Amino acid sequence: MNRLLKTPITATLTKHILITDYRTPTTDHQNMDTQWPRWEVFKQDRPGKPFEAVGTVHAPDAEMALLNARDVFVRRPECHTLWVAPEAAVLRLTAQELAGRQDWPDEPATEGSEEMAYHVFLRQSHRRSMVAVTLVGQVLAASSADAMHQAVAQYGASDTVVWWVVPDSALIRSNDDDIASMFEPALEKTYRDQTTYRGRIFEGRRRGGTVKEVPGA
Repeated sequence: MNRLLKTPITATLTKHILITDYRTPTTDHQNMDTQWPRWEVFKQDRPGKPFEAVGTVHAPDAEMALLNARDVFVRRPECHTLWVAPEAAVLRLTAQELAGRQDWPDEPATEGSEEMAYHVFLRQSHRRSMVAVTLVGQVLAASSADAMHQAVAQYGASDTVVWWVVPDSALIRSNDDDIASMFEPALEKTYRDQTTYRGRIFEGRRRGGTVKEVPGA
């Protein structure tokens, strides 16, 4: 399991996002909600395939978020790598928001700010999909707003409907050593795959007849 959890992360302050530590979200026990913090999950099916945002999980910390992501999103499909990031670390912008705020984000980088890597994700269709956005590249920026500036400039295709930028420092990753224990067991648990049970369609219930066996199903 990735052991980066011990490394403190200094956040970038902008009008869009303020986080003191990406890996250990602050918990206010006096006003604690019934839910743990939310984490975005990014999944890579095979080496060389792009990472895709497949959903979210709730977890008290980064390591548990990674394990919960495995349990929720690697029950049936194959998986090579998982990333998780606190939901608050993700800056999002839709094409509609961009069109309505032509001057966004007009925010200069803080003098002396150190550049860091941000991953850029896009969605280029309004069609329904199990994937929210797909990784398309990376930029170096001094803030999340600066990263979004660059993302829109470099990946501002006419068909883009959503941009996400995620600081690399906010990501917690599985690694190659985790594959055997985290992902490979799912390949043998075929009872979790709905395609295992295909072959009989209960047409009889609808037509008042008997169950019909479908050839080749």
